[in-house]
Amino acid sequence: MSKVLELLLDGERLNTQQMSEILNLSEDAIDAELKRLKEENIFLGWRPVFNPEAIEGESVRAVIEVKITPEREGGFNRLAVRLSKFDEVESCHLMSGGAYDLLIFISGANMRSVATFVSEKLATIDGVVSTATHFLLRTYKEQGHLLLRSEENPDKPTISA
Repeated sequence: MSKVLELLLDGERLNTQQMSEILNLSEDAIDAELKRLKEENIFLGWRPVFNPEAIEGESVRAVIEVKITPEREGGFNRLAVRLSKFDEVESCHLMSGGAYDLLIFISGANMRSVATFVSEKLATIDGVVSTATHFLLRTYKEQGHLLLRSEENPDKPTISA
């Protein structure tokens, strides 16, 4: 694995000057490696990590288990790619060992919009056998970051009088 990629995976966004100082490489070498990582579809872009409870405006996230029928000469891929293209879909994963084939994370303005997406767009597609929707109620950790406020220490016992 490249040293530049390792720095990127550590999660802290560094500029090329900072990376060159840490890795003892020239900025041109860092730029070249970043370009290579992008061209090879390894590094896709920067994504900030947000605490959903701290953002104004309500939105709903859901996890959907999807059972699909594999296609001849295409397996699950064609249908998974088709489902991934919906704007509501944040991520789509092929799974093994369970009662479903795809695990899809989606977001919507409210519960009704998520339900409408599932019933009118997702479930009506040929090859989709069944869906099970689970609404995310609270996120405790996102992409390696704990989202607890300092006053929410679960290790601290409650005091009762």
